[in-house]
Amino acid sequence: MDFFNQTGKLAIGSRLRMLTDKIAVDAVAIYKMFGVDLKPKWFPVFFVLSRGEAKTITSIAKEIGHSHPSVSNIIKEMVAKGLVKETKDKSDGRRNMVMLSAKGKRMSDSFSEQCIDVTAAIEQITQQTRNDLWKAIEEWENLLSDKSLLERVKEAKKERESKDIKIVPYEPCYQSAFRTLNEEWITAYFRMEEADYKALDHPKEYILDKGGAILVALYKDEPVGVCALCKMDHPLYDYELAKLAVSPKVQGKGIGVLLCEAVVNKAKELGGKRLFIESNTRLKPAIHIYHKLGFKELPEYHTTYERGDIQMELIIEE
Repeated sequence: MDFFNQTGKLAIGSRLRMLTDKIAVDAVAIYKMFGVDLKPKWFPVFFVLSRGEAKTITSIAKEIGHSHPSVSNIIKEMVAKGLVKETKDKSDGRRNMVMLSAKGKRMSDSFSEQCIDVTAAIEQITQQTRNDLWKAIEEWENLLSDKSLLERVKEAKKERESKDIKIVPYEPCYQSAFRTLNEEWITAYFRMEEADYKALDHPKEYILDKGGAILVALYKDEPVGVCALCKMDHPLYDYELAKLAVSPKVQGKGIGVLLCEAVVNKAKELGGKRLFIESNTRLKPAIHIYHKLGFKELPEYHTTYERGDIQMELIIEE
């Protein structure tokens, strides 16, 4: 299988499907050999009902790990084939109980013999292999229930892309990016205010010269994110985290979190004890980042910006 040698584990889904298809083809022939008129997809339901106890569709679905609609459709097909019958629950007339019909019970005898021989054949294969596929599948199922393949790929993607992300100190060459990135998100939701123009047009005078700092996120050497640390003249707060902006082109790569973490560390480096933030609850990704970093909402506040409807603080630990 040269294709799988080329793709490696990347094609695990395709390889499992091929194996499943191969087994499914043999399964049809095996059912025919034993005179069991059963579709392979009916197997879990038939197996559960072959024990003789009447069950609800809900209980069957729970036992075999299928969805209720899936089991319901299988039951309909088996009823049409005359293998299953439905009756009302004597203790609760609202529930239907499902059990094998007389035809289904007769087929169950042949099915039992089939199960013995199939189990023996699978045990033989297991003894001839170095790896226990059954245990491996169980391990995979447990791991994927803890964290899905999609979640793991997202993490791998973020880790790979993070190698192209750098957080650097502000330089005059980044002034245009500082203004453009902030103006982009502000005008998308609100309007630019006088305080915005002062800080964005004159960051050296209004932020840096007053004891603050600006950090810039580079992705593949392109400025794609910015965040400022503004010195405050306030009895409680040393610095304000402000002007956080990340280009929509790179959102989802964790750049906002990296920027904020770097700004908090910068505040700590400058001796800051308390950080302040003013924002708007419409900016859900930003608010999520602030909560993640430990910022707490203030119950009472006086807004500086028209758009401000939430203020938060972070007490920096030593």
